[in-house]
Amino acid sequence: MKLVWILFLLLLMPIVFADTADLDGSLSSEDKAKFDQILEPVMKIYNFVKYISSVVAAIFLLYAGITYMTSGGDPKQRDQAKSIAGYVVIGLMIIWAAPIIVGVLV
Repeated sequence: MKLVWILFLLLLMPIVFADTADLDGSLSSEDKAKFDQILEPVMKIYNFVKYISSVVAAIFLLYAGITYMTSGGDPKQRDQAKSIAGYVVIGLMIIWAAPIIVGVLV
């Protein structure tokens, strides 16, 4: 059932956005200034979240390293530490690359 809803939304979204989009592609300098004014606090929030998540990620990397070193002969703890470190690195790559990805898509 969830798959049906997801497919429905994916098929419906282009219709909704095409109806509301201005297709001439030109922005006046006044519109660009308004957009930049709206975007400024959003970017401040994004930067705050990015740096806080980087600090949290460093703490989790430290935890994963300590867990890996103290695992001894327990392969379960060693695998858990490896997976934590992998997920932290993937998360950091996504957070730091988000503006680049959005810039490419837009």
